[in-house]
Amino acid sequence: MTNHSESTFLASLTQRTLLSDGATGTQLHERGFGLERCYELLNLTHPQVVQAIHRDYLQAGADILETHTFGANALRLAQHSLQEQVHAINTAAVQNARTAIASFPTTRKIWVAGSVGPLGVAFAPLGRTTPEQAYQAFYQQISALVAAGVDVIWLETFGDLREIEQAVLAARQFPHLPLTASLSFAQDDHTSAGDHPAKVARTLHQWGVDIIGLNCSVGPSQLTRLLRRMVAAVPTARFAVLPNAGWPEQVGGRIFYAAGAGYFADYAKTLLEGGACIVGGCCGTTPNHIAAMRPVVSAFGAPIVHNPSSELEEASESEAPAKVLPPSQWAQALQGEEPFFTVEVHPPKGWDCTRVIEQVNLLAKAGSDFVNIADSPLARMRMSPLALCQLVQQEVGLETVLHFPTRGRNLLRVQGDLLAAHALGIRNIFAVMGDPSAIGDYPSASDNFDVPPTGLLKLIKENFNCGVDQGGQSIGSPTAFTAGCALSLTPADYEREAKLLKTKLAHGADFALTQPVFEPQAAFDFIEKFQSENGDWKLPLVIGILPLYNLNHANFLHHEVPGIHLPAQILTRMAETKHPAETGIAIAVELIAQLRHHPAVRGFYLMPPFGRYHLAVEMIRQVKSAY
Repeated sequence: MTNHSESTFLASLTQRTLLSDGATGTQLHERGFGLERCYELLNLTHPQVVQAIHRDYLQAGADILETHTFGANALRLAQHSLQEQVHAINTAAVQNARTAIASFPTTRKIWVAGSVGPLGVAFAPLGRTTPEQAYQAFYQQISALVAAGVDVIWLETFGDLREIEQAVLAARQFPHLPLTASLSFAQDDHTSAGDHPAKVARTLHQWGVDIIGLNCSVGPSQLTRLLRRMVAAVPTARFAVLPNAGWPEQVGGRIFYAAGAGYFADYAKTLLEGGACIVGGCCGTTPNHIAAMRPVVSAFGAPIVHNPSSELEEASESEAPAKVLPPSQWAQALQGEEPFFTVEVHPPKGWDCTRVIEQVNLLAKAGSDFVNIADSPLARMRMSPLALCQLVQQEVGLETVLHFPTRGRNLLRVQGDLLAAHALGIRNIFAVMGDPSAIGDYPSASDNFDVPPTGLLKLIKENFNCGVDQGGQSIGSPTAFTAGCALSLTPADYEREAKLLKTKLAHGADFALTQPVFEPQAAFDFIEKFQSENGDWKLPLVIGILPLYNLNHANFLHHEVPGIHLPAQILTRMAETKHPAETGIAIAVELIAQLRHHPAVRGFYLMPPFGRYHLAVEMIRQVKSAY
């Protein structure tokens, strides 16, 4: 049985085009509410202000009022510690829209659309939010809007079909209400996830969405172009188009939009002629924009019905033949038979690399096969390791492994830095979270990140090495990265470490650099147990070896560093020796001798303490002289 709200709303679209309202956030900002606050909370704290904005849009001629609930889901509200207020805020928002309608004298039928925006978090594996968690967050918000009495569910400004799919699934738990699902597009005419408009239209239509939407984006001109492509892909569908008022510009701490009301009125007719049945405004639009569009919408009459025709061909850029690069020396060594050495090197605090290059030259002469270049170890400010990697490879001739922490990097920077590394000839990436800023030189620095290390592995192996970025758009020639992960072979929590390892393997890890190993048998036990549960061990291991410098160093590692346990006999040797550094080297060489013949071990990752690279030189010399 069809619900009255659905039949009336959708039936009205066969008779006339409708005009939606414009931006609410822009109006709140104009009224002096700063961007740092939770705008959705104003439904509870300043209901009169929200109602006044609704009345302004009613006065301008809007047929549809969107509730002020774009970010009123638990995950976004949690950023303001308001996650327990989802029901209260969404209920108040619907009441504010209904109150505004009740107080406004009009004979027009006004519809209340429950606005639902994206969650503001990245999906796994690039992020930490699972589809199940997304569904629950959307269902919680949508159920509150439905219970409060909205006429339409309005999903808007999504950039990822995977995310909006969970919102659609949640909305379809209330099949009596019509559903609009709207995506936003970047300047390249693709969503942020890389989907083109024809694919978006076909996908939403297949999901049974009642109205396919385009909103936000660059402005009316772009959305007119995208609408044509969507209509060509699904000519029988209904479309809603709510553009931004052009590209935003920040002047004197305030945000301005260039597109004026008259410009919007001109494009309203163009959009309706192009196949839209609902038009309105998004960011930067005001009651003046909506008022200018009102006469155009009123004069237009019933929406245009398009006949099915051949779909537009998606434009494709001609590309040069992809370059195919041979495996890096590191990748070849991982598949070799002879154990190799790599030494961790820290970039300088300043720009002068002379001393570091001299030290790497000494390592190379001693027999180090590679060097690992750390990135801001212990969150200490250092020169970018990208530059040092290139200098080492050019001036010393040793291939490098770039430590690539995801902490403090957003998705744009992650991808840009990867491309820069590859362009500089840096082909080996160690994906790691990185040390928290709180322990370093700048404790107030942001630790935000879009991509965890497991997501970085997936991005490298399944996207960049296949010639596309995270959004699926071509990067030209594929990269040829060898990507590795971190691993503790003596973890305090085996189950947690094993679960993480399975995820890293699933996302294509080529190797693992381990934490320092002081108990070879415990490391072997980890490998054996993991094999018994998951099948043959196929991940090449580069075992961490940390020479002890003195007793204080040994006690610090044993008592204060998670995942490191020193056997009693090692602590006793360090306590009784008169030459602690030499004893530390001897212990490290003995550990290498016990570990080197295990079939999973491909190399050794030497970590000279306190920047004393001569200790690594002596370790390599002793091992090479013994074999």
